[in-house]
Parts: sequence; C-alpha cells; structure tokens
Amino acid sequence: MKFFQDLKKFLMDVANDERIPSRDKKVLLAMIALMLSPIDLIPDWIPLFGLLDDLIIFAIVLDYFFTVLDSQILLSHYPWGMKSFANLRKIARALQFFVPGFVKKRLWQYVGSPY
Repeated sequence: MKFFQDLKKFLMDVANDERIPSRDKKVLLAMIALMLSPIDLIPDWIPLFGLLDDLIIFAIVLDYFFTVLDSQILLSHYPWGMKSFANLRKIARALQFFVPGFVKKRLWQYVGSPY
C-alpha cells in the first residue's frame, strides 16, 4: 500500500511542478489514464499484440521521465532512492527504441538545460 501512496505523491508533485510545461503534464496524464483504462487501442485478448499498445505507452512515459526531462527535476520528486532510479533508467533506455524521435518532437514541449 505504501508504494501506491508514494506513487500518488510522486505523480501529484510532478503535476504541480512549474518547470514542466502544462501540455506535457496533460499528455502524461492522458497516457497514464489510457494505460490504466480497460479500453485499449488494441484489445488485450489478442495474443502478444494486445499488450503492445500498453508497452509502447509505458515506453513513451518512461522515455519522457528518464530521457526528455532533466534528471534534477525528476530526482527532486522521486521517492524511492537512487538504486531504483538507476534500474528504472536502464529499463527506460532499453525501451527507448520503441519511441521514435518524431513522436518525442510532436508530444513534448519541455526543453532541457543545455548544460
């Protein structure tokens, strides 16, 4: 139960962060709602392909948090420690090939620090 409380707090803190553009927050919220929703782009009863849409959405969300967003912003809200952060970043980097560059450019408005 503590994990879900921490997850809720993390998502609320990210949603209230002024450094993240409001459009990005809305897109992230819609993607998380789509992942949790029983309504899917590809029905789950289709073997292998049924979970593919959820995997791609999950990859896009992780890619935003660990590739697009500056680590300083994410770490200022991240409640689970550096070891889990490093492990999730490895997973995000492994899944980032599911997220083409043109998708990132069209979805996200956030521009990170040049330093």
